[in-house]
Amino acid sequence: MVLAEPAPAKINLTLRILGKRTDGYHDLESLVTFARVGDRLTLSPGRTLALEVEGPTAAAAGDVSDNVVLRAANALAARVKKLRVGRFALTKHLPVAAGLGGGSADAAAALRLLARLNGLDRNDARLLDAARVTGADVPVCLDPRPRQMRGIGEILSAPLDLPVLPAVLVNPGMLVPTKDVFARLGLKPGQQVGRANEVEFGRLTEMSDLISYLVSQPNDLEPAAISLQPVIAEVLAGLAQQDGCLLARMSGSGATCFGLFRSDAAARAAVGRLMSTQMDWWVGATVFGEPPAT
Repeated sequence: MVLAEPAPAKINLTLRILGKRTDGYHDLESLVTFARVGDRLTLSPGRTLALEVEGPTAAAAGDVSDNVVLRAANALAARVKKLRVGRFALTKHLPVAAGLGGGSADAAAALRLLARLNGLDRNDARLLDAARVTGADVPVCLDPRPRQMRGIGEILSAPLDLPVLPAVLVNPGMLVPTKDVFARLGLKPGQQVGRANEVEFGRLTEMSDLISYLVSQPNDLEPAAISLQPVIAEVLAGLAQQDGCLLARMSGSGATCFGLFRSDAAARAAVGRLMSTQMDWWVGATVFGEPPAT
C-alpha cells in the first residue's frame, strides 16, 4: 500500500506586515490560496521513518536528514504514541526558497499522509500542534484551501469561496532567504506599523471583484526583496506587460512572482512569450484555487 498526497504551492495573494513582536517574529495579514502545481509526496508504510528526494529541484532541497518532511513526522510522533510511519518519497518540482511555501507544503503533505495511515482526524489537536511547531506556514498548508492568515501564520479563517484564477508563475532562479527580507524592513521589537483589515470575503466571489480588492492591497515584502534581488522588478515588469495580465505581484518573500490573467489561454500565451526570451527562468501556467490531483 502506497499513499500519495499533492503538496501544492502556497500563494500569498496579499501580504501586509503589521508589526514586529517582542519575540522577534513579525505579525502579518495575508490572503492565501494554492496553485494547481506543486510537489508530490508518497508514503510506503514500514517500521522505520525514512525519506528519499528526487525531481527537477531535488538538488536544491538540501540535506535529506534535515528535511522538513522528517521534522514534521518526528513532531507528530512525539505527540502520538506508537505512530505508524514508513518511507516517504518526495518529488520536488517547486523551486526552493522561492516564496511558494514549498517546504511547508511538503511538511503538511507528510502530516496528512500520516493522519491517513493512523486514522487521525484532520482536526486532531495533535496534528495541528505538530504543524505549528514544524513551521509558521505549515498550518495553512495542512488543509490547502483559500484562507486569510494572521499572526505569524497560526490564526486562520475558515476556508474562503474565492473564484478560480488563471495564473502564470515565474521564478528567476535567485534565492531570497526569508530572514534577510524581513531584516530589510528594519522594524524594532514591539513596533507596530499597521492594523488588521476587516474584509467581507463573501463579496469577492467574482473575479473582477477579487482583482479590484487585490489591487488595493500590497505585498509589503516586495520592496525589501527587490533591494536584495533587483531581478524581481524585471520579472514583475515582464509579467505586467503581457496581454491579458490583470495583476503582477510577488508571492511571499520572493523571488517567485505571479501574474493573474483573464483566461487560461492568455496565461499559456504569456508563458510562451516569456520562455522564448528568458530561457533561464522557471515559468509555468497554472490555476489558483483549484487543488492538484493526487
